[in-house]
Amino acid sequence: MFIKKPCVKPELLSPLVLAYIGDAVYELYIRNSLVSNLGGLHVNLLHRKATDYVKATTQSQLVLALKEFLTQEELELIRKGRNAKATRSSKNARMIDYRYSTGFEALIGYLYLKGEFTRLEEILERIYMTVEKGKVRRLN
Repeated sequence: MFIKKPCVKPELLSPLVLAYIGDAVYELYIRNSLVSNLGGLHVNLLHRKATDYVKATTQSQLVLALKEFLTQEELELIRKGRNAKATRSSKNARMIDYRYSTGFEALIGYLYLKGEFTRLEEILERIYMTVEKGKVRRLN
C-alpha cells in the first residue's frame, strides 16, 4: 500500500517533522481503508467518516486505548512528539489532545521512514478496528 522508499533517517528529524509525515501516511491509510470497505459511499460521506479517525481528539483517545499494544520505544516516540513545541494548536481540539495526536503522528511517521512497514500496518489495522468496534468515542 505504501511507497516503500524512505529517503531520510528518522532519528535525525524532529518530532514535528515526523508528525508531518505521519499525518500524511495515516490519512492515506484511513482513506484507502474506507474506500476498500465502503467504496460505494458518496465522497462527502467518505470524508465525514474519515474525520472520525483523523481528528486530534480521536487520535488522543487511540493512544490511550492502544497503550498496552505499543512497545516502550513506541511510547517514548509518542512522548517526544507530545512534548514537542508546536507553534500552533488545533482550533477544534483541546491542547492536550492536540499534543497526543502530534505524538501519535510522530510515531506513524517514524515507523514509515524507518521502513518498519509490518509494524506500521499492525498498528494502523488495530487503530482502524478499534474505531470501527466503537472502542473509542465516535465524534460524529
